[in-house]
Formats: sequence, structure tokens, C-alpha cells
Amino acid sequence: MTDQGTTTAEDTGARQRAIEAYESVRDRTTDTLGQAPLLALAGGLAAGALIAALLPRTDAESRLIRPTARRVKDTAKVAFDAAKDTGSQRLDEMGLNREKGEKTIRSLLEGLTDAARASANAALDAARNADKG
Repeated sequence: MTDQGTTTAEDTGARQRAIEAYESVRDRTTDTLGQAPLLALAGGLAAGALIAALLPRTDAESRLIRPTARRVKDTAKVAFDAAKDTGSQRLDEMGLNREKGEKTIRSLLEGLTDAARASANAALDAARNADKG
């Protein structure tokens, strides 16, 4: 055991290795930042977003964010309504509206009903003819 005031050769060697490791990491980080600054920025933003997501929101943040969140929500609603209205208008221009869709479905169901009825009658007639023959 050593006194607090004395330094051994082992302590000096460990300290020197720690300094060299720190300098090596610092140099590699500086080189990486110099070669790909946008990548480093993206990594920093991602780390910041992760930390922010893990921390609870304060009342002050809620008060500051609320108007922006409301504005984003209102803008998204306006955009959705505009897209819906434009889509409906284009479908109407093409003749594809609710009334025409209902008529088409009704016609399809009537056709299916008629086809099923005709098939059942044909099967019944075939069965009757087979019994007579």
C-alpha cells in the first residue's frame, strides 16, 4: 500500500497509458469529425432526441410547446381536408361518386342474385330431368 503523497512506478505507468488512450480517442474523434461533419451532426441530433425523449416533459416545456403543437395539428387537419376534398372532386369529375357507386353495387348484387337463381333453377331442372329419364 502506498501513502497518499507518494507515487509508484505502477501508478505513473497507468496514468501515462490513460493519457495516451485519451489522446488517441481525441485524435480519432477529431479526424472523424473532420471527414464527416454531417454524420457527426446527425449522430449528435439523434443522441439529443433520444435523451429528450427519455426525460419527462416539464410544465414550462408543455406551455411553450402547446401553441406549436396546436398549429401543427391544425395545419395537418387543413391539409387532410384539402386532400379529401380534392380527391372527392376528382372522383366526381370522373363520374365516380357515391350515388353511382351505390347504383353499381346494387346492380352487381342484382346480377349475382339473378345468376344464383338461374343456376339453382338449372340444377333443379337437371335433377328433375335425370329422375324422369
